[in-house]
Amino acid sequence: MRADIFLVESGHAATRSQAQRLIASGVEWRLGPAAPWKKVLKNGDEVPACAELRLLDEAEARFVSRGGLKLEGAMTQLGLTAQGLLCLDVGQSTGGFTHCLLTSGARRVVGVDVGHDQLHPQLRADARVVCLEGLNARSLTADSLAEAWEEAISELVEEEEDNDTQPVAPYAWMRNGGVVGEDYDDSDDAKDHEIEAFKAQRSERHKAQAAGTLPRQRRRKAEFADTVIETRFELIVGDLSFISLTLVLPALLPLLAPNGQLLMLIKPQFELQPADIGKGGLVKDEASYGRVEKRLRTACAELGLQVLSWLNSPITGGDGNREFFLHARPMTPAQGAST
Repeated sequence: MRADIFLVESGHAATRSQAQRLIASGVEWRLGPAAPWKKVLKNGDEVPACAELRLLDEAEARFVSRGGLKLEGAMTQLGLTAQGLLCLDVGQSTGGFTHCLLTSGARRVVGVDVGHDQLHPQLRADARVVCLEGLNARSLTADSLAEAWEEAISELVEEEEDNDTQPVAPYAWMRNGGVVGEDYDDSDDAKDHEIEAFKAQRSERHKAQAAGTLPRQRRRKAEFADTVIETRFELIVGDLSFISLTLVLPALLPLLAPNGQLLMLIKPQFELQPADIGKGGLVKDEASYGRVEKRLRTACAELGLQVLSWLNSPITGGDGNREFFLHARPMTPAQGAST
């Protein structure tokens, strides 16, 4: 079996791209305790299905994607922890940032992404993780987030049959040998036409049920009955592509708690003009990074965000571009008045 596929199927890597990074960092295999270790030299090397593996550098395997390593490095530099915090992960994708936040002790991580079916199964199964798909960060609002969250923890169920209002047939109690007395008052008994109408209605319901067209209503799943939906976050992180952060920040600010913090990955190639980008999507001129920082600092100031730090990402982007982290928080009233 190919080495990169073996790493994924044996659970050492979440994706083949992660497996290939692990191989580049060093992977060895052997067929038994007494056998010598053999180094995997390339992704396509054949590894026996019964082989024992060991990673020479386990850093790449700590999170479901290398995004987790980027965020962890930034949080370490800043002395920032997610312990006990309600967090929002914008551009959740596979879930590298989400995984890092959980490792840091986040109380809950709500993730939004415009795509679908990308979150790693390990995270999707975690009760602390909320995955909201098909949401564009640029147009995100507290209401749209709450609606998507409610939908995610609910299920569609068919309307239940209402037997409480079923009409009682005249003299139905006589089926057990009852006798009608002269003083019996039948004014409240169902009329024949009411009974026939009810039968017709019930018949139509059964037909609709068989055809799969019966109306359905949304109801919370039992395990989420007590979930409280929150739309103000103590920590917002994000890793977005193909959009400038200047277009997303206005939507994120109303979701940030007054004492909350923002930690966003900056990908300069999406903040610059096409003329600034060369072959392979690489930024042509190092001087462009300064322009990106100035532009984002200005955008933050106009929104009432105080930039606390601008730092290098500990890991370059997959295309080789330098990346950065922006750390900010809402200005206090005094700071806003002085700007």
